[in-house]
Amino acid sequence: MLIRSLLFISLLVLTEIYAFRGMREMTAGFDLIWRKSLGWIFFSTTVIGYGSVFYLMLNRGQFNEFTPYTFFNFAIGFFLIVFVAKLVFGTFHLLNDLLNGARFLIAKWSTTNSDISVQPHERMTRWQFFNQLGLGATVLMVGSMVYGVTKGKFGYRIEKETILFPDLPEAFDGVRIVHISDMHLGSFDENFEAVAPAFKMINELEPDFIFFTGDLVNNFSHEAEAWKPYLSGLRAKSGKFSILGNHDYGDYAMADQPEKKAKSFNRVCEIHGEAGFRLLRNENVRLERNGESIALMGTENWGIGFHQYGDLAKTKDGVDPASFKIMLSHDPTFWQEHLLGKEPVHLTLSGHTHGAQFGLELPQFGIKFSPVSLRYKRWGGLYTEGSQHLYINRGFGYLAFPGRVGMPPEITLIELKKG
Repeated sequence: MLIRSLLFISLLVLTEIYAFRGMREMTAGFDLIWRKSLGWIFFSTTVIGYGSVFYLMLNRGQFNEFTPYTFFNFAIGFFLIVFVAKLVFGTFHLLNDLLNGARFLIAKWSTTNSDISVQPHERMTRWQFFNQLGLGATVLMVGSMVYGVTKGKFGYRIEKETILFPDLPEAFDGVRIVHISDMHLGSFDENFEAVAPAFKMINELEPDFIFFTGDLVNNFSHEAEAWKPYLSGLRAKSGKFSILGNHDYGDYAMADQPEKKAKSFNRVCEIHGEAGFRLLRNENVRLERNGESIALMGTENWGIGFHQYGDLAKTKDGVDPASFKIMLSHDPTFWQEHLLGKEPVHLTLSGHTHGAQFGLELPQFGIKFSPVSLRYKRWGGLYTEGSQHLYINRGFGYLAFPGRVGMPPEITLIELKKG
């Protein structure tokens, strides 16, 4: 833990140093007043960014269910935008130093180093090149992040998947499932106008079932109260079902307040029911159509590195081993640890990862990347291994960073087909 913290601090310090060096080099020909002004702006962003996050850390215990997330969103968002901008810009100047070092070593060790000696004019030209390249990349990244904070987080996208199953009951051939996950309603600060179109999009899909795979709130039940009319307004021909996510338990905000935590948790569970969702807590139900049925199982949250409330034995209790099965599990690591190659579950629906709310997906070019891939092998979209399928929804809302960059909020439409 100490080594990891020191490495992180070193990264922050190096980012500031190289970004500042790049700025000074870029503005070398500017008037003195402009250089000083830009220097003040540079250090002001550092003070505001780090200061806001440090303030959050010092006053974490003072926040409660009635504290708006406005300052939290600003602090995290501003810090990340500033840090990423400086990281991108500074990286190009680090690369320049590495190239200089490599050229110096080659020149020193080469017997014919006269052809590769570093001339002052060449060095300045390369500095200018890296400055311009770094500046362009930084402007592009900052622009993307600002868009993600202002517009991208509300740019809801419908992802469609048709999955074939040879043993799907005939009555369920063509059934339409809307899968949503990770609403994190507290983050929206009751911005109903911006989010309402997403609820309309869900209803316009005319699903047979709606499955919600957890994280209704960030921490407190209070965050979901005002959203009940919107949740109740979601329509599915044959029913709405849900499970809990790691944030719904209140573990991160009320760990030292067991009574308050229990009250909030119970209220979260009640809100599911009041909104018309059948909340599954380590249990299962039979979904019936035209005399045939499939088993829908819903486990409580279980994830590697998180509290593990899920109980597979309870969840599948009474399920016919020969039946067609769908599992709702918030964290996709439950699938890899408990279901893959171990339990005959046909389809598992998960969320949790958010796709890190940041990434680049260009399937036509085979590009699919998100920083969350460093933590999760499976983090977004459909995964198939053998006869088992896992779909990971990239999330409806957002948490911590108040935006989405290249990873739009997702509404998933899954059609089950026999074939």
